[in-house]
Amino acid sequence: MTVLVTGATGHVGSRIVRRLNENGIPREEVRRAGRSPGLDVRFDWADPTTFGPALQGVHALYLLPPPGTADPEAVVVSFLKEARRAGVRRVALLSASAVPIGSPGLGMLGTRLPEYVPEWAVLRPTWFASNFTGDHPHARSIRENDEIVSATGRGRVPFIDPGDIAAVAARVLTADAPPANDLVLTGPEALSFDDVAAIVSGLTGRVVRHRPVSTAELSAIHQRHGLPESYADLLAAMDLQIAAGSEDHVTATVEDITGIPPRSLKQFLTA
Repeated sequence: MTVLVTGATGHVGSRIVRRLNENGIPREEVRRAGRSPGLDVRFDWADPTTFGPALQGVHALYLLPPPGTADPEAVVVSFLKEARRAGVRRVALLSASAVPIGSPGLGMLGTRLPEYVPEWAVLRPTWFASNFTGDHPHARSIRENDEIVSATGRGRVPFIDPGDIAAVAARVLTADAPPANDLVLTGPEALSFDDVAAIVSGLTGRVVRHRPVSTAELSAIHQRHGLPESYADLLAAMDLQIAAGSEDHVTATVEDITGIPPRSLKQFLTA
């Protein structure tokens, strides 16, 4: 079987490629797609002429919607039509725990998948543990200002290791049948951003604090980091939902599917 991995250089996609290879899928059957040089297949959401060639001979597809787009339905549906023409049988779509299937924007894609492929699953992870590493604004804010800025108040999030998302995705893409259609993925414990600041402080020896801001302030910060206003507003609104308790829950999905408990935020940061 040939598996196409879109977003193959990202936090989740790169780990899916590695996990598929570790699980015995030959390297030549895992096709890495994206705009970066050196990948197996050129794929660009802004260039529909790349859709068909990328999908030729593909059995299963890991689908990362176009990043930074509040409503990706139109362009993703165009891609799914090409997938149907190419005979793709299975799609694992990356969404988010904050976006129920059928909700406006990204959530509508989950309702459209059965129109185009016979086998599908929507992966709905909570917020990534990797948001506190690399070039993410939270990580930069920690390094530059010793603070984490959010509009989450005392709301809690069960941050998830992208490697655990990848482990689930690899199973979904290669199992005899998808384990379920709607997979909400979390880490093992829900943490407030005050808790996160305390964990980072303990690991780094620096005093890191959580600085609460309004959603308007947070949207402005996102826009200063280059996000479009509509997407910045969407992310800020998600923080407000966190403050109201939307993410304060833990699921057993990762362990149920992979047989291995998910890693905690502290385990991820110290790995």
